[in-house]
Amino acid sequence: MTRKQRRMTIIGGSLAVLALAAALVLNALRDSIVFFSTPTMVAEKHVEPGKRFRLGGLVQPGSLRRGDNLAVTFEVADGNAKLPVAYKGILPDLFREGQGVVAEGALDANGVFKADTVLAKHDETYMPKDVADALKKQGHWKDDYGTQASGGAKPAATTAQGSPQGAVR
Repeated sequence: MTRKQRRMTIIGGSLAVLALAAALVLNALRDSIVFFSTPTMVAEKHVEPGKRFRLGGLVQPGSLRRGDNLAVTFEVADGNAKLPVAYKGILPDLFREGQGVVAEGALDANGVFKADTVLAKHDETYMPKDVADALKKQGHWKDDYGTQASGGAKPAATTAQGSPQGAVR
């Protein structure tokens, strides 16, 4: 075997090992790559109790119930399915009914999602395109989302010379 053939064999073997390692890592992280699962996805996948995942959707209006010692229950829905959520702790300031939420935890044997972390989503104008398209398809899209993102903010007043009023030169 010449030197060039040996070098090419080593490079080829290294690339094969690297490809195998990448395939194993991607296979192991297959379910963790998704940022969150919706209640419909949970129902379709038949997630077994005890398996940890992130649940995302909108908090159903009228479903929020507060209990003793910071215990809270509410329902998360995506338009097609609902999933009851139980959480014990302080909720984020932006958490409210009708608002987006992402919760981390696991299903119990009764089908209730036991969350150990609840994150309130900021605003529907900052959602991925596929989520916005799904909301439009389900009829939950509000037409003012786009105007709030693009034309909702009023431009600052300008002087005759075109510079903003109150600007320091």
